[in-house]
Amino acid sequence: MAIFLNSDSKVIVQGLTGSEGMKHATKMLASGTTIVGGVNARKAGQSVTVNDRDLTVYGTVAEAMTATGADVSVIFVPPTFAKDAVIEAIDAGIGLAVVITEGIPVHDAAAFWAHAVATGNTTRIIGPNCPGIISPGQSNAGIIPADITDTGRIGLVSKSGTLTYQMMYELRDIGFSTAIGIGGDPIIGTTHIDALAAFEDDPDTDVIVMIGEIGGDAEERAADYIHHHISKPVVGYVAGFTAPEGKTMGHAGAIVSGSSGTAHAKKQALETAGVKVGKTPTETAEHARELMAETPRPHGGH
Repeated sequence: MAIFLNSDSKVIVQGLTGSEGMKHATKMLASGTTIVGGVNARKAGQSVTVNDRDLTVYGTVAEAMTATGADVSVIFVPPTFAKDAVIEAIDAGIGLAVVITEGIPVHDAAAFWAHAVATGNTTRIIGPNCPGIISPGQSNAGIIPADITDTGRIGLVSKSGTLTYQMMYELRDIGFSTAIGIGGDPIIGTTHIDALAAFEDDPDTDVIVMIGEIGGDAEERAADYIHHHISKPVVGYVAGFTAPEGKTMGHAGAIVSGSSGTAHAKKQALETAGVKVGKTPTETAEHARELMAETPRPHGGH
């Protein structure tokens, strides 16, 4: 198994005909993802060839879903049009919308998230400003390199794209059930807690790795959730121990005010909840390796 994305997932790409959409659709197809079409209202009815495969471009997400049975959309639409693209995916009722686009204004992200909540829609949003989600050996929705790891029994959820890649590479010999980059913007869809809950329920995940960063209180809330609801071993890492106070570091959500949101405060909260927190990504990977060695494998597992 895996969480949110598996070998049965049928993926469409909003923005398929753009340079980023085409480039990453090519890589997704090469890694085994079932891409069934694209969406671009201005190029509806056209066909594009990606990796020797002809993909139809539909006018709307709803049309694409009706024609192909798609249940996942990966969104590469430029920031100016991203809000409308996500709302379109939500209104069509797609199961998972992976918003890769960087630089979406916060009020636009707030608008499409509020729209999802207000309409009671069940669309799961990952992102924005994220690398996406991969269940190695099954499907890859986004820009995560598929060749840096293998399938296995570690679940990974991370705010940082580059640290997602580094952790996957460090633990490539053990492998992952699913790895999710949730994005570092102030307003995101799927949270650490959402992923933790899903990994807890996934019979093919034995150990969970959670990567956070300075700013906000998401990691503190995740620590509280782990304390009360997670029985599987969790390893953590918090990026930003050396960040100067009051400065935004890379991600729009990574800003510290006073003592709130510091890496030290987050590390303390996680350790209080029983999480082994590494001082570096490599040390974090070693903690995960140790816990995997200690965790009994289910019969027939990897």
